[in-house]
Amino acid sequence: MSRFGPEVVLDRPAWVHPTVQLHGKIRIGEGASLWVNAVIRAECNEVIVGPYANVQDFAMVHVGYGIDTRIGAHTSLAHHCTVHGATIGENCMIGIGAVVMDGCEIGDNSIVGAGALLTEGTVVPPDSVVVGSPGKVRRTRNAFVENRLNAMLYYRNGLAYAEGCHRAWHGPEYEAWVAAERERIEREFAARYPADSEC
Repeated sequence: MSRFGPEVVLDRPAWVHPTVQLHGKIRIGEGASLWVNAVIRAECNEVIVGPYANVQDFAMVHVGYGIDTRIGAHTSLAHHCTVHGATIGENCMIGIGAVVMDGCEIGDNSIVGAGALLTEGTVVPPDSVVVGSPGKVRRTRNAFVENRLNAMLYYRNGLAYAEGCHRAWHGPEYEAWVAAERERIEREFAARYPADSEC
């Protein structure tokens, strides 16, 4: 029996650290990873963490009042960030210590900078770079490649941690893997976003 409650669904995640706390109605997607002291709570509504997303050390994810929290596929929630009743798209990076509040919507392929504060109801278009407190869109940039590569690094690291290996980001085999993975992601980027790939 799972050490989490009956409404927690783990759909073949890469790694769930033993210190992770999951309470309420939560779905963790395939290949996702949850790191040291991450907390996800859903006393009402629901939290969904998409495939190959990662919730890093000391991050906090909570529902809002009447609002689900949804984390898109291949999205990274960096160390110490807080996401509260928000929807975050695919291939996003929420930086270290950032706070994303109730009703926020973050478009695909975006970056929220370290320490940013997105106040209630902030809507961020796809391909945005957001910084500051309150957070504002400072420029437009499709960060698909960098953000997806970061997510796949965490997927690889999660698989390694599950086998007791804590040095998966070191050595010539790792460097070759990163180069090959970047090339694969860049091909996918060019196919999905041909206009952006010409820039």
